[in-house]
Amino acid sequence: MNDDFKPNNTGPIETRLSVLTWNLWWQFGPWQARAAAIEATLAAADADVIALQEVWGDSEQNYGAILAEKLGYHHLHADCMTMNRVGFGNAILSRWPIIKTKVITLSGAEETGETRNTLYVRIDGPRGPIDFFCTHLNWRYEQSHIRQVQVREVAEFVQANASGKMPPILCGDFNAEPMSEEVRMLKGLTTAAAKGLVFHDAWAVAGNGLGLTWDNRNAFAAAEFEPNRRIDYIFAGHPKARGRGHVTDVEIIGNAPVGGVWPSDHFGVMAKIRY
Repeated sequence: MNDDFKPNNTGPIETRLSVLTWNLWWQFGPWQARAAAIEATLAAADADVIALQEVWGDSEQNYGAILAEKLGYHHLHADCMTMNRVGFGNAILSRWPIIKTKVITLSGAEETGETRNTLYVRIDGPRGPIDFFCTHLNWRYEQSHIRQVQVREVAEFVQANASGKMPPILCGDFNAEPMSEEVRMLKGLTTAAAKGLVFHDAWAVAGNGLGLTWDNRNAFAAAEFEPNRRIDYIFAGHPKARGRGHVTDVEIIGNAPVGGVWPSDHFGVMAKIRY
């Protein structure tokens, strides 16, 4: 008999998975000082699984691997484009072994000159496999039509790879506000990005306040003269038996200077999910 349906296992799952997503702002700004602040923030957060965007890499090393070694994680890193001969991409860090990986390239490069990707890992977690995805969509305000195409591709990628008792988790910098069409597609508030697939936005489920991740309190963000926005997300698939996949807590991280230095131009998001 499935453990979820044994008589003594009828209540909600009380164990949690901690998930974090954060855009690290590549090598922009005072990089070395920021790196120390990033590492201190991630160490303090101590998340089980971490999705990172704007992760640099070169022919010899990448920051995803460096962080994984320093903090004691398994990892996957993949560049999607090059800036000044240095790679620019995404990474996933996991407390537990990664047993399967895939990477896809998203549409939009021909129109925008930017190449974006999505990473998938299956994690051999202590209470069953976890299907985890990390992405970073095009950034310009006028490119919602491109992000909508990218969201469909991401959703189809999730649907093709996620299975098992734990709903999929999708994280990243979507460069889109909560009421944008591309985010609404993921949440089932308009035509779904992929048939039969819906996600719950962690901040909408369990957050208090605006949950800003692009915030002009941050000097690096203020220098861009853009409005405050919530554009970084943790999405969890619809909960399964005993609430598996249900978001119970969420907070903003990286939202204060460390040693006088803001770690990134973005704030990160960290959630606790029934697992």
